[in-house]
Amino acid sequence: MDKTAIIRKIQKHKKQPNLRFRLKKKVETFTDLLFYTLFDIETPVEENMAVLETKFDELVTLACWETDKPCKKVWENYMAQLPGILEKLNLDAEAIVSCDPASLSIEEVYMAYPGFYAIAIYRLAHKLYEKGFPLVPRLMTEYAHRQTGVDINPGAKIGKSFFIDHATGVVIGETAVIKDHVKVYQGVTLGALYVAKNLQRTKRHPTIENNVTIYANATILGGDTVIGENSIIGGNAWVTASVPANSTVFHTPEIKIKTLPNAV
Repeated sequence: MDKTAIIRKIQKHKKQPNLRFRLKKKVETFTDLLFYTLFDIETPVEENMAVLETKFDELVTLACWETDKPCKKVWENYMAQLPGILEKLNLDAEAIVSCDPASLSIEEVYMAYPGFYAIAIYRLAHKLYEKGFPLVPRLMTEYAHRQTGVDINPGAKIGKSFFIDHATGVVIGETAVIKDHVKVYQGVTLGALYVAKNLQRTKRHPTIENNVTIYANATILGGDTVIGENSIIGGNAWVTASVPANSTVFHTPEIKIKTLPNAV
């Protein structure tokens, strides 16, 4: 087969006219600049807001290809939300430093804790998700996912003072609801019981009430599953039904000690 025929076949199968991968890189650049603008003391806020607006316009051009869903005016509203987002993120950082005995300073949390970074990018993406801004919120949280191992869908609803410790392997689904002062450890999954396209507009992921602690590798599934306030979910627990307030749920391993056949 000659080169011309091969090129023609490749072009024939490139079926997505709006699939421009440079959008990913532009989202990552926008996300980094936004993070630094909010947190880095040496990054000028006033100057960067103008730069961020220009970069946001580029995202609009690349992501908003459906003409019946205009998103040009989203920036002004989003910019107005940033002080409130920053206030929530500062509470998240304070929750981490007050709960984790390994944290030596609040600055360490902002710069070195992958859980905090994942929460920060989620909160920044969530406001765009609420406005119906296409694709960009998911690209933002996937950027954080790639860097931290934490997969938070931008559609999840997360309250104040959220703490993810160690972070790696945490998965939080699109319709999960997490209320205030919740602590989550590595490997926790807040997922769906079933995966089917016709469930797209239904609540598929659990609700976690105030002051709940979920230890490593616990799995909580289902849109009707509610973990009552002040409860503790132990490591490796598998939960698919609601748990009343002030409960402790734990997994009990079966331990068998292997002995030598002729041991006395």
